[in-house]
Amino acid sequence: VQLQASGGGLGQPGGSLRLSCAASGSIFRGGGVGWYRQVPGEQRELVATITSAGNTDYKNFVKDRYTISRDNARDTVYLQMNRLKPEDTAVYYCSAGRFVGAYYYPAYWGQGTLVTVSS
Repeated sequence: VQLQASGGGLGQPGGSLRLSCAASGSIFRGGGVGWYRQVPGEQRELVATITSAGNTDYKNFVKDRYTISRDNARDTVYLQMNRLKPEDTAVYYCSAGRFVGAYYYPAYWGQGTLVTVSS
């Protein structure tokens, strides 16, 4: 199983970036997907999740700014990031996993893509 994240780079404060995560095989189908981010020296934190049915959930610090979506036919998940802030700077990771009740448990990880928000 491979997850390939892409789309990171330099974003302007107030600007937008879109991350993509492509999976080999059909690992996304029937399961949940989560995007995480990690700042060096800090713990990896969950940003957003999406269920196999397309139900989404966001952490408060990205709510109303980020949108997670999935294209099951392409085995790809996206993270649209709008109204970027400097504190969004981090390495972003996609994951494939499952939900147990309301909790998401990652099982596979992508390699991470760096997002830098700076003017």
